[in-house]
Amino acid sequence: MSKTDVPTRDIFESGRRGLSHNGVRRANEKAVLTVIGFNSGVSNAEIARLSGLAPQTVSAILTDLERGGLVTRGPVLRGRRGQPATPILLNADGGFSIGVEIGWRHLDVILLNMHAQVLAHHHADYPYPDAETMVDTIAAVVADFAATLSVEQRARLLDLGVAMPGRLAENMDLLGAPPGQAELWRALNLEEALEARSGLGVTMFNDGNAACWAELIALAPPRPANIIYLLVSHFVAAGIVGDGALWEGPTGNAAELGSILISRAGAAPEVAHNIASAWALRAQLEAAGHRAQSLPAQALERPEFAAATASWIEASASALAQVIHNATTVVEQPLVVIDTVLSAETSAVLVERVAQEMTRLPTRSGRAPRVIAGQLGRMAPVIGAAELPLFRRHF
Repeated sequence: MSKTDVPTRDIFESGRRGLSHNGVRRANEKAVLTVIGFNSGVSNAEIARLSGLAPQTVSAILTDLERGGLVTRGPVLRGRRGQPATPILLNADGGFSIGVEIGWRHLDVILLNMHAQVLAHHHADYPYPDAETMVDTIAAVVADFAATLSVEQRARLLDLGVAMPGRLAENMDLLGAPPGQAELWRALNLEEALEARSGLGVTMFNDGNAACWAELIALAPPRPANIIYLLVSHFVAAGIVGDGALWEGPTGNAAELGSILISRAGAAPEVAHNIASAWALRAQLEAAGHRAQSLPAQALERPEFAAATASWIEASASALAQVIHNATTVVEQPLVVIDTVLSAETSAVLVERVAQEMTRLPTRSGRAPRVIAGQLGRMAPVIGAAELPLFRRHF
């Protein structure tokens, strides 16, 4: 092991002395908000039971949260056994955040409230992400979004989350970007630049991790502890939830499942990105004589492309099944969530084919994992980018 590989701190050496009284109070507040956020309309008694806190503690915390504008009380529910109950709800205006996805071929920016409702959305397609104009573009959209909020609401807009691929600069040549863009991206400190221009706290996320989190939140309860998530976008974005935690890794780019090697009969192994991606579909269409490199994802399903798209789906299903099989050697009994930036119909066909392919592969339990379609499609990364900062600040 080289010196650069040696950890600077043991994982069990936190370097902290323990929580102060204020720290305990803040942790309890987050516990209460989490119960309310994921169990809308719960009563004081139910919050105490679900959080494990004393009823008196919950009452005191609720008073503070209500005074702080984070929760509201609904009308008293009568006609049930016991004392009338007052439902506790998150205040939709209790917090706001902005999510940004810098994709290979598109930019999405949204404004989100505490109920995870998208209040504003900006979308733009481009042939490649331009490092020279990206900060100006995002800053202008953020300013436009902030202008739609009241003074009180704007005071509750604190965070901006940015989701983007982990190796954007290294792969700019695959997009046909002009020489120099890779170096411009390497030199750009996007986090500092956006903080300076927006005045918000900026957090960077891998696009697959952000999308995985958004799909986790979108699932109906009870949400599983283990999830493998795949988004067939320009390349394959991916994320993993293991034992209830999002696996981001030390650099934030864990779960790079699209780089898993795939075997195909009569061919050398290659990464899943090269088979199960919009980039691969465009290459297949180009090989069939179609001009597809400049087309946005939604234009890749024209009727004249049907044969090539069907062939791509078959190859992609086989590749993604191998990816999932390999990932399940690490993540036990996961729910597999798959989505694409293509139409819901194409996504559904791909998911069905992947599930069929999975039944042909051996599994440790003798049973293939459940495979379902995602709910958010191309919007998952930008929604996750907005949700994660809100969650970490308040929940």
